[in-house]
Amino acid sequence: MVNPGILPDSDIAELFNQGALASERPLDEDQIQPASLDLRLGRVAYRVRASFLPGPKCRVLDKLERLKLHEISLDAGAVLETGCVYIVPLMETLRLPQDVSASANPKSSTGRLDIFTRVITDHGQEFDKIPAGYTGPLYLEVSPRTFPIVVRPGSRLSQIRFRRGNAVLSEEELAQLHERETLVASEQPNISGGGIALSIDLNGGEGGLVGYRAKHHSGVIDVDRKAAYDVRDFWEPIYDYGKRELVLDPDEFYILVSREAVHVPPNHAAEMTPFDPLVGEFRVHYAGFFDPGFGHSAAGGSGSRAVLEVRSHEVPFILEHGQIVGRLVYERMSKAPQKLYGSSLKSNYQGQALKLSKHFR
Repeated sequence: MVNPGILPDSDIAELFNQGALASERPLDEDQIQPASLDLRLGRVAYRVRASFLPGPKCRVLDKLERLKLHEISLDAGAVLETGCVYIVPLMETLRLPQDVSASANPKSSTGRLDIFTRVITDHGQEFDKIPAGYTGPLYLEVSPRTFPIVVRPGSRLSQIRFRRGNAVLSEEELAQLHERETLVASEQPNISGGGIALSIDLNGGEGGLVGYRAKHHSGVIDVDRKAAYDVRDFWEPIYDYGKRELVLDPDEFYILVSREAVHVPPNHAAEMTPFDPLVGEFRVHYAGFFDPGFGHSAAGGSGSRAVLEVRSHEVPFILEHGQIVGRLVYERMSKAPQKLYGSSLKSNYQGQALKLSKHFR
């Protein structure tokens, strides 16, 4: 009997062996993660007039013929400008079994650069959702919000998870798992709305640093270069002076951190869900996947806090220390992964506190 749940790394590799997943070129060595697969950009990007969904009767390419402004080769590296929307065919294509569905999310580094990405399928009626049994290509909508970026074929901005059935933990199951495993470092965890709450830390760490605000009119960031850029050229540090609050200005982008340390046990995966807009005029966390082993002490991650990508909406909004800003929903893995996040992997954010993306030194 096949267990319901998120498919681990070994099963993702088996999807390739069975032809349920295919790619234009061999997989990168670290492309398969404990509970997800990184998706790679293809060789061309289409600048389009506006974001779109193809709808049940249309392929993405059919809509592109009507909406594209021009076509850009990525072969030598290309700059994607802020404020523009691009559609990029991905190297990976799907032929999913009838009992396997998928969902996508930006990678952590993508979210921390304020790059808005969503996966689109032919005949799709939702972003980032791939129905069970889907056969066809994948496309990525890419819209840099703050920094212009350089990308090329093989750049990895998004990731995909595969699942059989529904293995989301109920609130009762979540409370029991927290009792055994301490999912968040909180004496009285807030478990409601199908998830466990995370709150904002505005106390300030070393020197009172609480976060960063992105600078406008900065240079270009090559998404494939690590530790290549000076923080001061792209970010303004934000300090707390005792008020333990922060006014979010509209159209500004912030990197902040959760007050609680997060733990994802080896047999589970988690996702940060969009926060209820009725609670506050802000969006938290573009990149929502937390792999098995994140914050797990045996994988070198005891005390990993969630770094939060925060953007206010139409009006200024005051965040206060300890205010709930998101919820973690936990799902069972169909079986344990062969490797955990942070253990024998090049995991950039294991054991993290407040931390910018891997591109900065």
